[in-house]
Amino acid sequence: MRLAESCDLYGIVRERLHVSSGKGSNASAKVAKIVAGMLIGADSIDDLDVVRHGGMPALFGGVYAPSTLGEFLREFTHGHVRQLQAVGREFLVQLARATPLLPGAGAVTFIDVDSLLRRVYGKKKQGVGFGHAKVGGYKVLLRGYNPLVATISTPCAAPVIAATQLRAGNAGSARGAASLVAEAIATTKAALAAQQRPAAGEIVARLDSAFYSRKVIAACRRRGVRFSITIRVDAKVRKAIEAIPADAWVEIEYPQPVWDDEQRRFVSRAQIAEIAYTAFENTRDEVTARLIVRRIPDLNKRSRGRPR
Repeated sequence: MRLAESCDLYGIVRERLHVSSGKGSNASAKVAKIVAGMLIGADSIDDLDVVRHGGMPALFGGVYAPSTLGEFLREFTHGHVRQLQAVGREFLVQLARATPLLPGAGAVTFIDVDSLLRRVYGKKKQGVGFGHAKVGGYKVLLRGYNPLVATISTPCAAPVIAATQLRAGNAGSARGAASLVAEAIATTKAALAAQQRPAAGEIVARLDSAFYSRKVIAACRRRGVRFSITIRVDAKVRKAIEAIPADAWVEIEYPQPVWDDEQRRFVSRAQIAEIAYTAFENTRDEVTARLIVRRIPDLNKRSRGRPR
């Protein structure tokens, strides 16, 4: 919290978050209290009472009761949530200015986007819906929320959250992804600039096949960042793969066996190749990029054990 104060968390909240009702007064102190509670381990409104426990009042001034903070949070509209997200983005930039947040950015910076279903048990919670999730390798339906999260990392830095979007449990993975990617890219560039270090290297956005869409790729291209997106295998993709020359495949061996989730087994070797591929042909978002393919020869053997 001392670090948060040095990065002017209070001032950023005061400038960007405006809750007009009386319950929204002194929003900066209330937000700071919620952040402090989360750092200590609170994951609900009632748990925020931990900041008043024992000697905590000697460390934190302006401590509010959980009921007061609950009333404050219940005043939030979607607009207030967007204001608080803007607070988070600006605070991350200030944090990058005050600390070595992203070491190794001179080589490459990664933006990773994914959705994750989080189960809740209250049936009356707003926006709760049934979504698909994997439990023990099986696809099941769970009641909960399906938040979208973007993180920033480098080869030397652990991921930090750049943007979030809370969605209903039955929301499709790609819903709102293009706007979230745009926000994450803007935050990444601002954070890298705030480090006041030599020019940063490439920025690469990485997403799985659920986010393969014209809007997401267009959001990356308009902002000048590279992208690595898993593509679904369809007839057109299969045709492109079949056009790869036999001598273009490169053998790779893994130092340690890698678990293949689709095949449900460990893999020790594979082959990779690449070919040019044009996506979204005859549209304004048409793009030609490298299609990188991996295959596992062990799965394609003739009866005598020779690979096809």
